[in-house]
Amino acid sequence: MGSERMEMRKRQMSVAQETPSSTQAQHGIGNRASNACCFCWCCCCSCSCLTVRNQDEERARRTSHELRAESIPNCEESPTPTLEEVNAWAQSFDKLMITPAGRNAFREFLRTEFSEENMLFWMACEELKQESNKSVIEEKARLIYEDYISILSPKEVSLDSRVREVINRNMLEPSQHTFDDAQLQIYTLMHRDSYPRFMNSAIYKDLLQSLSEKSIKA
Repeated sequence: MGSERMEMRKRQMSVAQETPSSTQAQHGIGNRASNACCFCWCCCCSCSCLTVRNQDEERARRTSHELRAESIPNCEESPTPTLEEVNAWAQSFDKLMITPAGRNAFREFLRTEFSEENMLFWMACEELKQESNKSVIEEKARLIYEDYISILSPKEVSLDSRVREVINRNMLEPSQHTFDDAQLQIYTLMHRDSYPRFMNSAIYKDLLQSLSEKSIKA
């Protein structure tokens, strides 16, 4: 009877010693499994491959956002136009578009006609022509395409099929002149359709009257 008790005691002690070590082993396996990277099937504890990829994507998104913000100012900085300048706008569309103040006034008018995207596209093309860095040119060309050429964009400008085909070919190797044909077509559209209405608009007439009154008082 005494020998049986001793045997049972030895077994209990043996089981008690084995349990902690096996629990620790299972716990270690569980930790490694929970840390395993689901993309590379490794046991890296920080999923470094996923972290690097996320950082690259975030950097690309941030660059695109910054370029968009830079390329679409609410209005161009310009001094108040003189009476002589505003009178010159009535002489030709070119004289209106050559000055920042003229573009701002015309853009304000286009906004009332829900066609501001024509001016924004023209300005974006002008900005693209000033770039010399190849990677910046490619990125800005892509943004212009997404914002004003893509049929999915709410700011798509009206272009004929020939010009669209030219743009699609040019986008294979974007340059400062990728959108030259499209820019000319939109410039012609604004000149023919929007410019005459602008000259008869309250925006232009009120500005002209205000400057005339100031000139008389002076």
